[in-house]
Amino acid sequence: MKTCPSCGSENRAEASFCSSCGAAFGRVCPNGHAVPAQARFCDQCGAVLDSPATSAADGAAPRRDAPIAERRLVSVLFADLVGFTALSETRDAEETRDLLSRYFEVARTLIARYGGTVEKFIGDAVMAVWGTPVATEIDAERAVRAALDLVASIPELGSGLKARAGVLTGEAAVTIGAAGEGMVAGDLVNTASRIQTVAEPGSVLVGDVTRRTTREAIVYEDAGEHELKGKSERVALWRALRVVSGAGGALKSAGLEAPFVGRNHELKRIKDLFHSCAQDRRAHMVSVTGIAGIGKSRLAWEFYKYFDGIVDQVYWQRGRCLAYGEGVAYWALADMIRMRARIEEAEEPEAARRKLRATLREHLLDPEELAFVEPRLAHLLGLGDGAVGDREDLFAAWRLFFERLAGSAPTVLAFEDMQWADTSLLDFV
Repeated sequence: MKTCPSCGSENRAEASFCSSCGAAFGRVCPNGHAVPAQARFCDQCGAVLDSPATSAADGAAPRRDAPIAERRLVSVLFADLVGFTALSETRDAEETRDLLSRYFEVARTLIARYGGTVEKFIGDAVMAVWGTPVATEIDAERAVRAALDLVASIPELGSGLKARAGVLTGEAAVTIGAAGEGMVAGDLVNTASRIQTVAEPGSVLVGDVTRRTTREAIVYEDAGEHELKGKSERVALWRALRVVSGAGGALKSAGLEAPFVGRNHELKRIKDLFHSCAQDRRAHMVSVTGIAGIGKSRLAWEFYKYFDGIVDQVYWQRGRCLAYGEGVAYWALADMIRMRARIEEAEEPEAARRKLRATLREHLLDPEELAFVEPRLAHLLGLGDGAVGDREDLFAAWRLFFERLAGSAPTVLAFEDMQWADTSLLDFV
């Protein structure tokens, strides 16, 4: 007789499985060798015994790894609608549901655009987290950027509707692999929720760690110290005002930057066209027209700061259209090529050729395309020897390069300072 090690039932001596509970009496490796019940490797062929395939072969259930909890540095965003309860009392239930659906969709889209993860929606509040499952150096900055965009987008959903948000950065218990509720836990989450409740409608408050981490890219003003429910001491908070640079402080102005006023509608249209271009894979051209000094370049700068902070990779090509001199018809295109290849205007020709060749090889994988494009782009930059084709032939090479560039990531071609026409162009490809 053979006793089952799992349930204690008696079985026939030749039995391979228990007749009462189905437990296996012995194990075999993938190659058919008998192995002890607790072995992790076969002692005859060395095969691994802990894989799902081995478990299925010996009749046991596949092993499933338990969720792993660890301490991580994360940024938590809480946002909710102000006065939504009073507003819903005067509305039909279906209208209220439609409003909430649009609000959740806006929140979900913006949070995902900045690389965050929505953990949960609670009534009219949303909680999102940055730093898990993937962490980056600018998680806190992206969380604040998302909060500013979310708060600015809510008034468009309904007259008199506003939102407020709180962002806090610190250590929390993170469950790796979890989705939805339960991803992040700890005092950080509770405190972030309390910060959101003391924010003024239409504003974003952050903790001191978040401010110190993001102050190179975002301007703040002191919001004073606040008593938060459940906290034994008053907490210093800061009000996020606006973004003043690219990601991580890139291209930040050396002096003070005036607030962006009166052009939010135009900026939103440009953003919407850009995302439509990226989603539909169709090119768009935006013409920004106005007298000198009205803010065309500032609008382009605000757009650059925006897309440099989102999680998607975007290629930015900027070229100036000179209004003076001779032989400057293609100066803007040459500027864009130099920018992509990191070639300075005064760089030695041989070094410039090497940089141009390295850039083209990165984006032109077809040897025939490379052989066609390289001499023509070198001619555009004044690095070529003699003529390499007529104007249409040159344009074909330049267009092919930008098409291949756009195949790798959404690409913006910014033609600026078109002073003779009082126009700037943004071409999304």
